Amino acid sequence: MISVQDAGESGAGGDLSWFRQEFYRCLSRRADALYELCDAALCADGPVRSIAELSLTGEHRRGHGSGYAALSRGRVEIDRLRTTLAGTRLPRAADGRLVLAVDI
Repeated sequence: MISVQDAGESGAGGDLSWFRQEFYRCLSRRADALYELCDAALCADGPVRSIAELSLTGEHRRGHGSGYAALSRGRVEIDRLRTTLAGTRLPRAADGRLVLAVDI
């Protein structure tokens, strides 16, 4: 079972759900493990120092060995990911201005 949600929602939640589904489709080998690694990296508290450390987050439901296997034998379809990123709607305020966040 994967953690990709239904993209039927509208608004920011629906956009995020759509992107998560499309991102998952870009993972052609070891997709579930790669997807969970990405979720774990995004949800980890602070910097990530090792794959084994990622396996301790709640979003990573597998053993740490699957993370290493996913990184060594998993595949990402780069062209499809590039197309997905280019097709992602940009967040906009009510008046139509772009809403972007930057962390430096």
